[in-house]
Amino acid sequence: MIICPDWLLISAEQVERSAAIRIHDGLVHATGSSAALIAEFPDDEVVEAAGCAVLPGFVNSHVHLYGTLAHGIVIESPPTGFASFLDDYWWPQVEDRLDRQMISAASAWVSAEMLRTGTTTFFDICEAPGALSGVLEAEAEQSRLAGIRGIFSFEATERAGAEIAELSLLENLDFIDQHQHDSLVSGAMSWHTVFTCSRSFIERAANEALARNTWFHAHCNEGIHEGNWARENLGADTMAFYRDIGIASSSFLASQCVQMTDDELEVISTSGTRVSHMPLSNCEVGGGIAPIADLLDRDVTVGLGSDGYVNDMYEVMRGAFWLQKARRLDPSTTPAHQVLHMATEGGAAALGIKNLGRLEPGWIADLQVVNLDLPTPIDASTIADQLVLWRSGHHVRDVMVDGQWRVRNGEVLGIDVERARARVNEEAGRLWGR
Repeated sequence: MIICPDWLLISAEQVERSAAIRIHDGLVHATGSSAALIAEFPDDEVVEAAGCAVLPGFVNSHVHLYGTLAHGIVIESPPTGFASFLDDYWWPQVEDRLDRQMISAASAWVSAEMLRTGTTTFFDICEAPGALSGVLEAEAEQSRLAGIRGIFSFEATERAGAEIAELSLLENLDFIDQHQHDSLVSGAMSWHTVFTCSRSFIERAANEALARNTWFHAHCNEGIHEGNWARENLGADTMAFYRDIGIASSSFLASQCVQMTDDELEVISTSGTRVSHMPLSNCEVGGGIAPIADLLDRDVTVGLGSDGYVNDMYEVMRGAFWLQKARRLDPSTTPAHQVLHMATEGGAAALGIKNLGRLEPGWIADLQVVNLDLPTPIDASTIADQLVLWRSGHHVRDVMVDGQWRVRNGEVLGIDVERARARVNEEAGRLWGR
């Protein structure tokens, strides 16, 4: 198959005008002029994409698929801070009420929502004590129907007691074992935080992951609460604690990383710890603005995530683009191409996926075709700004995952979207107690 757009973004930094791309056996086979590729491969299907850009599919490096069930929920106990957000609202009103039926419905809808807006790969973190066991398989069944690539984990925690703690670890380990050789579905290890998990629990989770040649993940300093708790109860900053027990490493994906000391930024940088950044949800929970520009200056691998809050990655990119400038009082901070990199190749690197996030020969054929019906001229030096600032998910025309079309002309092919919407509406009503 040969796709012929007006603009081809091989990466966030490498842009070619009037270049075509050939897809074969799930991989990018070649790029070049459309005339040359059509002449060389005359039997290929040719997909015209005049007036469009082709760019890598987005990688959502942190999402809670179940989160959509809480969109618009009436909050029984309005939070007064991040600790209150968890204790008084999110745990009792959302996570502790979830069951597999609710989560399955949310997984179908969010898989379609992400595909429709250009996301081809995601990392999901599920925490629902009442849905154990088998909830990750229920999620994966829905993502597989949609044809989107997903990495799944259960947020293991000791906050709900010893039995749930054990079941949550086993949920991760069983899923990882079952999907070691699956191209679209795989697993990783997650635990929640240092204030909900003991040292021995964290060490066991990490060691079990490493024994299976996979990586591990935790939320880190989403607000001021965890850092303060760690200093008071562990005698060290959160990342210093992780360094001291051997967790901080290239096998660790630390999400959020909002309220960080300079020493913690140095631990992340020197240890090779990867980071996932959720600019919009950090604001929603009152956590703050993460020092992502500081991490990027230290060459830390950073991906972007929605946190299940706003799943259109174009909106997430805008948040990252604007908030870092506001934090530093510097409009040159995090230019558009750097933000686009975090949403594509950077996200893939954060999730440990090789050969994903660029449209280079030999790389995985995950891509999106985006309408460029903009009112102002486009050139190679400004197209990243045009995409980040003035495109949204509804401008995405087509999406390909692993060399297969999953969205054509704005229609998600693998899921009955209206049925999925109705299911989520019904299950959200159950969650809300209606």
